[in-house]
Amino acid sequence: MPTVAFHTLGCKVNHYETEGIWQKFKNEGYERVDFDHHADVYVINTCTVTNTGDKKSRQVIRRAIRSNPEAVVCVTGCYAQTSPGEIMEIPGVDIVVGTQDRGKMIQYIEEHQEHRQPINGVSNIMKNRVFEEMDVPQFSDRTRASLKIQEGCNNFCTFCIIPWSRGLLRSREPENVLKQARQLVDAGYKEIVLTGIHTAGYGEDMKDYNFAQLLRDLESKVDGLKRIRISSIEASQITDEVIEVLDDSKKVVPHLHIPLQSGSDTVLERMRRKYTTDFYKKRVAKIQKALPHLAITSDVIVGFPGETEEEFEETMNFVKEIGYSELHVFPFSRRTGTPAARMDNQVDDEVKNRRVQALIDQSNEQALAYAKNYENEVVEVIPEETFDADQPNMLVGYSDNYLKVKFEGTKDMIGEIVRVKITKAGYPYNEGQFVRVMDDTALSV
Repeated sequence: MPTVAFHTLGCKVNHYETEGIWQKFKNEGYERVDFDHHADVYVINTCTVTNTGDKKSRQVIRRAIRSNPEAVVCVTGCYAQTSPGEIMEIPGVDIVVGTQDRGKMIQYIEEHQEHRQPINGVSNIMKNRVFEEMDVPQFSDRTRASLKIQEGCNNFCTFCIIPWSRGLLRSREPENVLKQARQLVDAGYKEIVLTGIHTAGYGEDMKDYNFAQLLRDLESKVDGLKRIRISSIEASQITDEVIEVLDDSKKVVPHLHIPLQSGSDTVLERMRRKYTTDFYKKRVAKIQKALPHLAITSDVIVGFPGETEEEFEETMNFVKEIGYSELHVFPFSRRTGTPAARMDNQVDDEVKNRRVQALIDQSNEQALAYAKNYENEVVEVIPEETFDADQPNMLVGYSDNYLKVKFEGTKDMIGEIVRVKITKAGYPYNEGQFVRVMDDTALSV
């Protein structure tokens, strides 16, 4: 039986796609082995969001070549899409496939085994207008199942290479989304995370269907699904219809990740983000009114070219004003090929790092304050894994409003919905006490 090993760099979408590629190999009779093991085929799913992503991808490619110089080394993903020539130059790389045509990978491997010639299977992503279907009935390594509903992005923010590596926005056919959601529920998943490159842009390329309708259909047409989580939603995508759906829903969790990137209007303009802080604040206020317990998380880029102390202070104040329950803070990283990399007034690393730390400190403070609202409350948690090898009975998972909770339980609770009382709020972990496992009858009440 031929063996295949995978290594995935980058985002949730990449992890999802690796599972999709693995399904194709599995159907062809391959056995999956760890990446550090000797394998007949190595598949490296690369990331290109930063220059560091490229560098890490190259390191992993070289590691695979060293592991078994006789193996077929196949490179896919975003870095493969934007820089196929660069990857083909690495001695030992046999096949390059970008962020489309992954279905041809096994055919390319067979061709390569016959002719022993390197194959570049990367084509122009900008011409693609169709979502590439990948079947992922289950995940090999996690309890929360991702469900990819769209691909690509039309925004062209000045710091971002993603439209060039993923192409323009393409939505998945609704019946295929529902079919896959049912497969995941049948495989035992209680929660599905809707994911994509510009997730809630779903349907913008369709005539009579949109993201709000997809949420409604997932809620009403997928029996046994308990939780729907939206991986990310832009402020402009929080339409009144989406708010109405969230308000009515019993399954969409009270947690939204709404990217901010900066709390300064002048910086947002230089980033070519399509909103002002005022617009963002009004949308958030509207949704908080509909869902008072909503946890809002976000991304912020610190040290964008030209960011002054005043602009950074504006961001700090805005973050405080919104009251996020958690932030992902990134120092601006110059991505070759983007307009922001060529801008004047690049911010000095030392200044950048100081600002990053200040914002992280503030975020941690806010996260703790948010968690404290739930001390002595009972929340519903899906345990995902054991805390560490030394404490096999200590489980860790997320509540519906995205609090990370650790509590003592048993391994058979992993992937189930359990009630846990938060005994001590903390960040990143809250401590809890197991109350009971929710069975299906208790959940439908």
